Amino acid sequence: MINAELARIFDRIADLLEISGANPFRIQSHRRVSRTLKDLTDDVANLAEQGRLAKLPGVGKSSVEKIKEYLAVGKVPLLEELEAKLPAGLPDLLRIPGMGPKTIALAHHELGVGSIDDLKAAIESGRLAQLPGLGKKSVERIAGGIEFLAGSAGRTRLGVALPMAERLLEQVRKITGARVAQLAGSLRRGAETIGDVDILCEGDDGKAIIAQFVGFPQVSRVLAAGETKGSVTVITPDGNELQIDLRVVPARSFGAALQYFTGSKQHNVRLREIAVKRGLRLNEYGLFDGETVLAGEREEEIYVRLGLPCPPPELREDRGEFDPELARRKLLTLEDIRGDLHLHTLASDGRNTVEEMAVAARARGYKYIAITDHSRSSTITNGLTAEQLLEHLQAVREADRKVQGIEILAGTECDILSDGSLDYPDEVLAQCDFVVASIHLGMTKGKATPTERTLNAIANPWVTVIGHPTGRLINERAAMDIDIGKIIEAAAGNHTALELNASWSRLDLKDTHARQAIEAGVKLIIGTDAHSADSLGQMRYGVSTARRAGATCADVLNTRPVPAFKKWINKKRGL
Repeated sequence: MINAELARIFDRIADLLEISGANPFRIQSHRRVSRTLKDLTDDVANLAEQGRLAKLPGVGKSSVEKIKEYLAVGKVPLLEELEAKLPAGLPDLLRIPGMGPKTIALAHHELGVGSIDDLKAAIESGRLAQLPGLGKKSVERIAGGIEFLAGSAGRTRLGVALPMAERLLEQVRKITGARVAQLAGSLRRGAETIGDVDILCEGDDGKAIIAQFVGFPQVSRVLAAGETKGSVTVITPDGNELQIDLRVVPARSFGAALQYFTGSKQHNVRLREIAVKRGLRLNEYGLFDGETVLAGEREEEIYVRLGLPCPPPELREDRGEFDPELARRKLLTLEDIRGDLHLHTLASDGRNTVEEMAVAARARGYKYIAITDHSRSSTITNGLTAEQLLEHLQAVREADRKVQGIEILAGTECDILSDGSLDYPDEVLAQCDFVVASIHLGMTKGKATPTERTLNAIANPWVTVIGHPTGRLINERAAMDIDIGKIIEAAAGNHTALELNASWSRLDLKDTHARQAIEAGVKLIIGTDAHSADSLGQMRYGVSTARRAGATCADVLNTRPVPAFKKWINKKRGL
């Protein structure tokens, strides 16, 4: 938790510096430290005791001092100084699309805006639209961004909730009297965000089990502690509260309860309707014919007795999961992934060398990876000029010769520019083994629309895959105004893959769009967008999302062996 709290502090400092108009290098240095701390597997306090803080990527002398200050007194004076200069709610405005630091500073100084409520008032009164550089469309976009943030409030992202839930689950399994315990709810279904965590436990003495559960050291508040249910909250790494509910049920009802509390609500309604049509009654205690129990101990029995396939949890959203064709599919698993095709290194804004990323990927059982450092227009991420990229490609190929047991493809993540052109000319892209084309800048305005820009990239013979196609950041930034139907149609017609970005802050394409792509015959590539070796583990979130889309191995290119994968790339290139 110390690592996560320090990462949050460095992010907060960066936000406040940005609003204050500080030097961009100073801002980014704090963000780099935050990313390093988020990815750190060792306890930062232990590293401080060993004198190893300065060896961490991006952690300079002043950052070391700030970390030591926090470890010594529980606070960072610089943060307190910055907070004292600005209203506490001002940094929250950075989360609103269209509200960059300059706009925030202008609204603050000219209109006295210090919070989202102040901003709403300025919009409603028409004063915001009168500021220099802000017109009707910009204000409408900001108002839409406020609505987006309100809609995501109270939801915790999958990549934040799941690791915390898994640690709690292991603790529950060690409680005396807890025979079986399993995650349920939207977390088990792999939803991109969750409201709270549901854990089911099989046991007889519910009161004793709940008493131990509510006493876990990470519990911040106890909401309820009854005979069969306990509810607590824990603090997430970003400082929010996450509710955890534990239900203790007897063995005879465990399967029925697991099915019921896994959901979704729509899936359960459909299932109950099917039961009623058969003259049966279904609830969290079991499947009944009158007073006779037909099923309850095992989840699968519920579906079998209703004459239905037992769909994987990820599909239980009332989206046709009882269709026989979908039921016959062997959904993608994490073990099916043979390579990670979106990785960054020290050459741009990553935190490990090419060799380190390759060794870490090999340890996960991968057969190949693609190194895809940023292109030149991504100055904030230390993007490479064309000359630097060509040198980098040679360095990647040299690493490929050195590291045995895994193939390293030399590629790039090439920006799609505001006019629809690519950041590198074709003769440079032709030197790459693999090209991800992505929009990073000008998501709301440019000479061409985001849809037009993406369509141009799809048509380029050297572009293998469109990276994070909608540009969304879950709970932070809405998707671009993009015609996903046209994008999918063009990808199918041009032999271009679409990425399912596995970073839990993106999960882009989202599940419904990924299903739409699969149905159109478009191939997906699941990449972690990892900026460190530790982040390779995010692949599981991409696989979970692909499963929600009904994806099989045949739908995902990086399940193929190297020769088959290269053959697919060469077809696009006309080779």
